[in-house]
Amino acid sequence: MMKNTQTLSLNSRMKKRIAIIGAGAMGLSAAYYAIKKGYRVSIFEVDRIPGGMAAHFDLDGMSIERFYHFICKSDKHTFQLLDDLCIREKLVWKETKMGYFISGKHYSWGNPLALLFFPLMNIFEKIRYGFFVFFLTKKKDFNDIEHLTMKDWMISKLGKRVYSLMWERLSKLKFYEYTDKISASWIATRIKRIGNSRKSIMKEELGYIDGGSETLVNALVKFIEKHDGEIFLSTQVKEVLSIDDSHMKVITDKNEHTFEKVISTIPTPLISKMVPQLTDDEKQNYDSIENIGVVCVVHKIKKQITENFWLNIIDEDFEIPGIIEFSNLRKVDAGVVYVPYYMPITNIKFTKPDDFFINQSRKYICKINKKIKKEDFLFSYVGRLKYSQPICEPNFYEKIPSAQTSINGLQIADTCFYYPEDRGISESIGFAKKMVNNL
Repeated sequence: MMKNTQTLSLNSRMKKRIAIIGAGAMGLSAAYYAIKKGYRVSIFEVDRIPGGMAAHFDLDGMSIERFYHFICKSDKHTFQLLDDLCIREKLVWKETKMGYFISGKHYSWGNPLALLFFPLMNIFEKIRYGFFVFFLTKKKDFNDIEHLTMKDWMISKLGKRVYSLMWERLSKLKFYEYTDKISASWIATRIKRIGNSRKSIMKEELGYIDGGSETLVNALVKFIEKHDGEIFLSTQVKEVLSIDDSHMKVITDKNEHTFEKVISTIPTPLISKMVPQLTDDEKQNYDSIENIGVVCVVHKIKKQITENFWLNIIDEDFEIPGIIEFSNLRKVDAGVVYVPYYMPITNIKFTKPDDFFINQSRKYICKINKKIKKEDFLFSYVGRLKYSQPICEPNFYEKIPSAQTSINGLQIADTCFYYPEDRGISESIGFAKKMVNNL
């Protein structure tokens, strides 16, 4: 347990108390902004370390993120928080590349020249694709396509053949049976974010924090503890109960606590059981939000696989949508590559042992780069999440509940609440600030 043992001042004891459930990026940011607003903060985290999806682990002597993160030019909430914490100098920008691996062959992607010389499209399809991406980067919002599926919208803009060639298999290996139910707004926002993160028209540029996301997590933890905040790790919140209009009880697997305010940032599928006093309609809303799980393999490897940060894979022999060669972004001591297997947790494959995913992903990497041999793999790690990616269907806005619940003083949100933006640290920071402003 990471708990500040400093004797609290009288002033501190008189502050209103707020509980933050979950110590991921949203939870830690909420704690930061709540302290700035004058609250005394207690954070409850079921994991043994803070950070959530941004937490680090030891990859054979290398501290690295459990799940890959990168920064785009539009991540204003991250920039502001880095400034506030006086660690903006830790932000590093790097030219990156994207590629496709299609039917055993490598293709460059992500700039006009790559599109021009891409051999699998005709000239009309190339022009159409180029204008498609260009106009997406200039669009303010995507309310006009909110009612459309990704599939129908892309076919209308790119044609059925190009959609089938470039997007269909990627979607199926991410969403499986939900493939034809994904919102056009969601994918459009993702394309826009990456499309606008550029150094020039020819060069993509992404950012990272020196030392990884751990640098930001540690800075937030340091600030919280410096201001009499408490972080209870390895602690599961069992129930949140309203006592009266101004007090709530948080019951954990270890103790009970009373607070004036509570903010929950844990996945919405866990909410109904944790907050039994919610209305039936509220519970139904939370329960109806479906998620995709992920098994993410991280390999430490001697050699560079490709020159790409992100390699999309469209090949019938591969059961993954791509690999993220993280060492082509962040400067680390050896090659690091993430191989994510997205799937519903009901899929029988999700239950397969770690060795299955390690061995299969190694085979894939050796097919991508035939110069890589078994002995080049130094270490492998497997991380799993049950709630990795919310299923954002058309008109998903209508499905998202209000962060403020029917219980006075209780706000609930997770990564789907900032739809159509995808899961990201910057969006989590921004929504955390919004909730604290509404206290």
